[in-house]
Parts: sequence; structure tokens; C-alpha cells
Amino acid sequence: MGGAFAKNLCAAGWRVIGFDLSCARCREAKRYGTRIAHSAADVAQEARDVITSLSNAEALDSVSQELARVTLKPRVVIETSTFAIKEKQRAERILRKAGHIMLDCTVSGTGAQARMKDLIFYASGDSKTIKRLRPMFRDFSRGVYDLGVFGNGSKMKYVANLLVAIHNVSAAEAMVLGMKAGLDPELVFKLANAGAGQSRMFELRGPMMVKNDYTSVTATIRVFKKDMHLIGDFGEKIGVALPLFHATVPIYDEASHSGHAEHDTASVCSVLERMAKFKRGKSAGKARKLARRDGLRGPY
Repeated sequence: MGGAFAKNLCAAGWRVIGFDLSCARCREAKRYGTRIAHSAADVAQEARDVITSLSNAEALDSVSQELARVTLKPRVVIETSTFAIKEKQRAERILRKAGHIMLDCTVSGTGAQARMKDLIFYASGDSKTIKRLRPMFRDFSRGVYDLGVFGNGSKMKYVANLLVAIHNVSAAEAMVLGMKAGLDPELVFKLANAGAGQSRMFELRGPMMVKNDYTSVTATIRVFKKDMHLIGDFGEKIGVALPLFHATVPIYDEASHSGHAEHDTASVCSVLERMAKFKRGKSAGKARKLARRDGLRGPY
């Protein structure tokens, strides 16, 4: 995600300074025009506005402490990861005490969407700062929305990811129903996408389900399960029943336990195929030939 931010900002003419613990990520960002720093503190020494995209809450705490320890002019830290609100609030207090402004700016979209600037940011915190940063957000996203007080960005991300969790499983369920009924998966994808049942998750992850290949990752099962845990905890905390969301949890758990932890979340389709006692075979190819014979090539 962070590498895609950097690439698009460089392409738009911004001076980008970056750091990642992964040397491979740094080499990749350097090819796109990012100047590589030695640490997060080195980035903040030169950049007035710092974007963080981090893998876990421990990394957020570490980076916040690092930036607070060094002597810096006031900086803006734009935190784009998905964590518990209390973890972001802790980081905000650490940075505010050191004279900095932190924004809770969660992102809606996958890594593949990030590369295409097809992202939405749910920003919360200081509204004047969010307004100042709008030109920057425009150069690596579809838009940024100011949701008000710090933490509201995370709350909106929980809402968005709840829908992602459900729509992803529903897309797989529809695909398996069509395939076991004898329809070609490519045909199921094309025509369901053209009809009233279309969803963004079906559009994005349907092609992986068609190919039965989940190695081109937009979001791993392992990482998404972390996000789902946050949603479940938040719903319980504020007293909201989430029956459809909770119905998807065992599907993601089974995907993780059956060797798909590092595969794309579209791999829930393989779980549902096993549950349906369906094995892909020659029938899919036969269905494709029948569709062509019947002249089903496109809308009239």
C-alpha cells in the first residue's frame, strides 16, 4: 500500500522520501523515484507531512515513539493503517505531546486499487490540516472525506470492511452455485457483473475465482482476519449485532487453516467449493462451448 502511495505521488511530481524495513520494498520505491531514508525519523527530518502505512499496532507505537524522541519542527503524521481506535489514540497522544498533528486517515481499497489510484480515504482529526492536504490526496486516490473528530476515520473503515467481508463471501457463494449448476465460471462472472447482483468485490475478486488462482494478492486472509477481529470487537463494544458479518468468520478461518493464509481473500471460494463437494473439471469447458454454440457473446 505504501509503495503504491509513493509511486503515484512521485508520478504526480511530489518529492517523496521513504523508508521501509524491507530492503526489497526500498529498492522498488527507489526505482519509482522515491529517495530512501535510513529510518522513520530521517523521513520526518525532511518531510513536513509524513504518511504511515504499517503492518501492526506495535509498529505504530514504535514509529510514534521514534518521531517523538527526535527534535523536529511540528509535523503532520497521516496514519492510514487499520488498527483499534485506542491504539491510534495512544499514538496521537504521544505525537501531540511532542508538538505534532496526527490524522486518522484509513483507506478503503486493495493494494491493486492503490496502484490505480482507486482509493477512498476516511480522514479524521484536524479539519484545517485535512483541507490543506486535499491536493496531495488527489494525486494518489479518488478522494478524501473529512469525518470530523479523530477516530471517526477508523469507525468508517470498520463499516466499509464489514461490507467487504460479506460481499467477498457472497461473491464466492454465487460463483460456486453457478459452477456446480454446470455454468462456466467465466460466464457466471461476466453475466452476474452485468446484472443487478453486481458488487465491487465480485468485480475485483471474481477473476481470481474464475481462474482458481489466489496468488496475485490484493489483501491476504491473514491480514484481513486482523481487520475482521477489530470489526467484531467494535460491534460488541457498542452493542450492535452483526449476524451476517459473523456468519462469514468461519469461512475466513477455514481458508486460513487450509493453506490460504497468505493468499488473497478471494480464496474463500475454494472453501465454499469444498463445502459444496464440487471439483472443477471438464464440465466448465463444456459449458463454455455450449454458450458459444448458442451465440451467447454479449448484450443485444
